[in-house]
Amino acid sequence: MKQKITLPSGFSFDGTNMLGEGRITEQELHQLAPRIAQAAAAVDEIRRTGKAKNHLSKDGKPEPVYFPRLPYLGDHFPNTPGLLEELKAFGESVRQNQDVVIFCGVGGSYLGGKVLYDCANSEFWPRRSGQGPSIFFTGNNVDSEDMIEIQEWLEALAQNKSPLKVLLVPISKSGTTMEPTTAFLYFYEYLSRRSDRFEVCGAVVTDKLLERGPLNRIARKFNWPVFDVPVGIGGRFSVLSTPGLVVGAVLGMDLPELLRGARDMDEACRSADIRTNPALFNATLKYVAAADHGATIEIIMPYAMRLKGLGEWYVQLLAESLGKRNNREGKTVFYGRTPVAAVGTTDMHAQTQMHQEGRRDKVVQFLFVESWKGKLTIHNPFPEITEYQGYEGLDAADALQAAMEANEEALSSDNRLNALYTLPELNEYTLGQLFYFLMLSITYEGELADVDAYDQPGVEIYKRIMKEKLKKK
Repeated sequence: MKQKITLPSGFSFDGTNMLGEGRITEQELHQLAPRIAQAAAAVDEIRRTGKAKNHLSKDGKPEPVYFPRLPYLGDHFPNTPGLLEELKAFGESVRQNQDVVIFCGVGGSYLGGKVLYDCANSEFWPRRSGQGPSIFFTGNNVDSEDMIEIQEWLEALAQNKSPLKVLLVPISKSGTTMEPTTAFLYFYEYLSRRSDRFEVCGAVVTDKLLERGPLNRIARKFNWPVFDVPVGIGGRFSVLSTPGLVVGAVLGMDLPELLRGARDMDEACRSADIRTNPALFNATLKYVAAADHGATIEIIMPYAMRLKGLGEWYVQLLAESLGKRNNREGKTVFYGRTPVAAVGTTDMHAQTQMHQEGRRDKVVQFLFVESWKGKLTIHNPFPEITEYQGYEGLDAADALQAAMEANEEALSSDNRLNALYTLPELNEYTLGQLFYFLMLSITYEGELADVDAYDQPGVEIYKRIMKEKLKKK
């Protein structure tokens, strides 16, 4: 049994190794057909109206769900032609005039932007000299050692240029989120106090409707640029809106191409037929795996260091969207899977033993980039070492693919559930496709499981407790 869906762009989802004897059967999928049709119709309704069944904000009020509108440009959409022009001009100005940019965000206000950075540059930062400003991410954890390390980097950079021009970009819808606020306050105070070595300014990403919000007030005081966090876009879905796009703009990424990729993926996922809609097919397989095959853990395993951050982004997307105590009728269901980020081949040496011989409670999804073949050839500078002779002329990407295929085959030989996403290459367009494919897959699965994929009541519990504890400090 083979089921692989390939789009005109070359993006493909292969669910073959999820199907067959000892795995998910065609009969199971056939029995689920009415629910699949309902899920597809529900997502179409969200696209059309911006409303999801029984979805309420944390304040208990009806709240729109507009992330399916992100790929499209329009005056009444989260992304507009004017916004893209504004972001492009902002990015060009920053690259010309700033030496350092420090993004202060947490959760969805950090993870998506970090993926864009890794894909545009590498997982290593700051950027190499001569390629625009050095970029740092902070505020994603209240970690004094991390902030001090960045401070020391800034001091070292200031030895070569003084004053060092530093742009702070706090990203917080409320303007009061603890982690990014802590980082923003620390660095602004430190850099302002060292005006002999640093020149500090800012740009903020926040809710413009909160006119009295702290970031809005600070931006007005200093005449800093303000980018709006749009209504109806949850943090984990925000990478294709201002919290992610502002990072892409500073990097000089082609933002229209990023959104075009997402738009083409949305158009490819309109069908209610799992044989032609890759996101709906993916969601259905993951739902059946969780509900009927005990797959309560999901590993996302890109075979690319530049996509390591994508796994971390996906962890939040899956965990917050599907990890729910109750369904939308209030019945206790304890739905969801525990997401695990991995990277090949590193975690073949760290996690695969558990994937291969541990409990049968996992689904592994691989991600591979086709175009990296032919970029790096290994040669053996030690001809006298016979053990190295087999490495002469080896294409590194061929070796990477062989490792992934071996992992696939080993898991499948024991009926271990696994699937494969393939990108023809890694660029703005295909990255937009991948982001949107994963977000849409989660949305479809939320409908199949009848859980609200857009709220996060469990997060609000610890936030209330934390606020009380901080008052006592």
